[in-house]
Amino acid sequence: MRALVLGTGMQGRAAIHHLARSTSVTEVTAADRDPDAIAAMRELVPDTDKVRPERLDVGDREALGKVLSGGFDVVVDLLPVALSGLASAAAVEAGVHWVNASYPTDDLRRLGPAAEEAGVILLPELGMDPGVDLVLLGDAARRFSRISAVLSYGGGIPEPEAADNPLRYKISWTFEGVLRSYRRAGVLVRHGDVVHVSDREQFAPEHLHEVNVERVGPLEAAPNGDVRPYLAALGLEPEAMAAAGRFTLRYPGHAAFWRPLVDLHLLDEEPVRVDGTLVDRRRFLARALEPHLQYGPDERDLAILRVEVAGTREGREERVITEVVDRRDLETGLTAMGRLVGFSASIGAQMIGRGEIREPGLRSPLTDVPAGAFLEALEAEGVHVLRSVVPDTGTG
Repeated sequence: MRALVLGTGMQGRAAIHHLARSTSVTEVTAADRDPDAIAAMRELVPDTDKVRPERLDVGDREALGKVLSGGFDVVVDLLPVALSGLASAAAVEAGVHWVNASYPTDDLRRLGPAAEEAGVILLPELGMDPGVDLVLLGDAARRFSRISAVLSYGGGIPEPEAADNPLRYKISWTFEGVLRSYRRAGVLVRHGDVVHVSDREQFAPEHLHEVNVERVGPLEAAPNGDVRPYLAALGLEPEAMAAAGRFTLRYPGHAAFWRPLVDLHLLDEEPVRVDGTLVDRRRFLARALEPHLQYGPDERDLAILRVEVAGTREGREERVITEVVDRRDLETGLTAMGRLVGFSASIGAQMIGRGEIREPGLRSPLTDVPAGAFLEALEAEGVHVLRSVVPDTGTG
């Protein structure tokens, strides 16, 4: 199997690292427009002749098409989401299967029929969150005859020893993307009612709750996106649900810090004029804070996922709780976030290459990724899944 990885940032490096160590992968081409990023990647991946660096600007369609015509079986796209449309369209045109870790865009959905006709698999949302959480959700949901609650949580935070700044937060993903997500509207379900959370209300107290994560402790959960597409994919109607939602996890107090900044419009998209110069306020805030939110060489991040599914299971009212808590690997330098995103995309790409995912068109980790084999591959990398079953009290 020959794989092309687009993007050699934190997640891309983890994917390349995983692909390069796989016996089923014969060659990995690591493409990026930034020579410094390629050089940093070379320091983290195993010393192997399998990995070939390629200088590539994905915005150059002719150059991208030329690279994709090189006989690859699958492309792993870990570029910023703004470039995913170019990469996915070029992959379909070249007849190459495509995997990425971002939410599907409208353009990607429209590309689905063309991919199906071309025999190409498009597999978005196969990172950490979305990604591993969706595989866990699909696996848990298939254990129930009736489902009354679906709650999915994900977060990347420092381990307690490294949470040594006022935010108790450090960067394991693009910080500008984090700030963008803090203005993401959400849709929850409470007692059968659909609850819309505006892009300014994510951190409002009425939308927050606390979750106790095994191996970590109490964390704060804030709404993150629209749960309804995932309910629909599972054949569930919101009106029949006691509770459903997707949530971001942070240390307690995170929302209390960010809510005033949202209310003061510091995370708005519209630029402000400062001494005659237009300033992107969110980008400015990201650049101003980034130097003070970096992990030290011996500090670890935590990547946390928790999925709860409740309902009727084998004639009993039960709740299945599945958790993943991963830590940075100091030996390789790969962050926990990078591991879960990059390893997951690599595993999905290899499943496609081995024919374990066959159906062409737009696919989803929720319904189309074989959970057993996927989770076994993560376990082989030291990413452990804990599952517990408790009686369901019906409280959501």
